[in-house]
Amino acid sequence: MSAHPTLPPGRFGELVGVPLPIVQGPFGGGLSSVELAATVSEGGGLGSYGAHIHTPEEITALVARLRAATGRPFAVNLWVPQEGEGRGLPAAALAEHVERLRPYYEELGVRAPEAGDVRARPDFDEQLDALLAAAPPVISLVMGPPPRRLVTEARRRGIVVVGTATTVDEAVALEQAGVDAVVASGSDAGGHRGAFLRPVRESLVGTFSLVPQVADAVPVPVVAAGGIADGRGVAAALALGADAVQIGTGFLAARESGASDVHRRALGTPRSRTTVLTRLFSGRTARGIPNGFVRDMAAHEEHVPPYPVQNALMQPIRRAAAEQGRPEYVNLWAGQAAALAHESPSAAAYLSALVEQTVKATG
Repeated sequence: MSAHPTLPPGRFGELVGVPLPIVQGPFGGGLSSVELAATVSEGGGLGSYGAHIHTPEEITALVARLRAATGRPFAVNLWVPQEGEGRGLPAAALAEHVERLRPYYEELGVRAPEAGDVRARPDFDEQLDALLAAAPPVISLVMGPPPRRLVTEARRRGIVVVGTATTVDEAVALEQAGVDAVVASGSDAGGHRGAFLRPVRESLVGTFSLVPQVADAVPVPVVAAGGIADGRGVAAALALGADAVQIGTGFLAARESGASDVHRRALGTPRSRTTVLTRLFSGRTARGIPNGFVRDMAAHEEHVPPYPVQNALMQPIRRAAAEQGRPEYVNLWAGQAAALAHESPSAAAYLSALVEQTVKATG
């Protein structure tokens, strides 16, 4: 009987202590699950969980649940705050934004949010304190460099710190800030864009243009992310100098993810060949499959309030649409290889297929 094909861990796998150079992308907004992260970690990759909406107490409990689910390394991800976010809006301005969305509240039969429903995001410093105290094997960040105290304390505790760059300049800034590895996240990637040195529109570098430049620019391990959904993409990224790959949309299609049924069913279809960048669902720019809501509200892209206000205003619409099976009002986050991300019976089966395809593609 022949052994199952496998891949060398590479520099990143050796750094974090996993046998495969494959990372499951962290999903925010409830799309992550402990089961998904644990399944990927148990399969030899690095499972991840997006915790940016969690309170410090929830982060403490989350890390405990992940540890109970897997004895292997895993990552917990946070969003670095961006300037101008977290501030409230005057009542009159908030009312204007609510009125813009009122037809959708009424159509879906949900109550329009009031001022008290639009809460500030959890405090990042408090989230960081809780995460450092819980000490997961890996902490990953998007949308900014790590605070100095994170790097210092993580090194003391033996935690690997991973930053996310959308440009070469961001990768250099992250390495200089002390991260142990850099995720080179191309504009192909689904979900929220992590640009932090320049506006998003000036930071849209495709994955396979970005990866070799980042690999040349920084000495730390580089993880390629964006537009990778099968073994051919993994092999291409490794050939371009990546030490590992991070896959989001492909794992989002697995049954263990927190994606709604309508979201999963949209992946791997001709419809998912087209994706767009939009601020309409959260107030931060993200890539997803265009639907009726995105098209109808396109003229308001520049007028919606920033995160987390827009995110809070859209939450009842997104939830009700997912429950009612109405994809035209759901944020269908997906990368540009989404048509390759067919619904998978399990994350373990998908991970195994990725390895087999990569071995075949590399000859």
